[in-house]
Amino acid sequence: MHYLLIRNDPPYGTERGIVQKGAAVGACGTCMDARGLSSGGLMDGVHRSDREELGTWTAEADEVIVF
Repeated sequence: MHYLLIRNDPPYGTERGIVQKGAAVGACGTCMDARGLSSGGLMDGVHRSDREELGTWTAEADEVIVF
C-alpha cells in the first residue's frame, strides 16, 4: 500500500514532522517562496517539491489522507 499524507499546518510553530523509514517528504515550493525560504534550510530527508510531484504522488497513492 502507498499512502499520501498531506499536512495542512500554519507556516510556523508546528515543526512536528518526522522523516523515517525511507518516506519521501516534499515541502511545498510555492509556500517556501511565499515565506522567503530556501532548500538549504530544510531538514535532512526533505526536498523542495512542486504541484507536479504532488499530482504524481496523488495518482500513485492507494489512499490520500489530509490533516
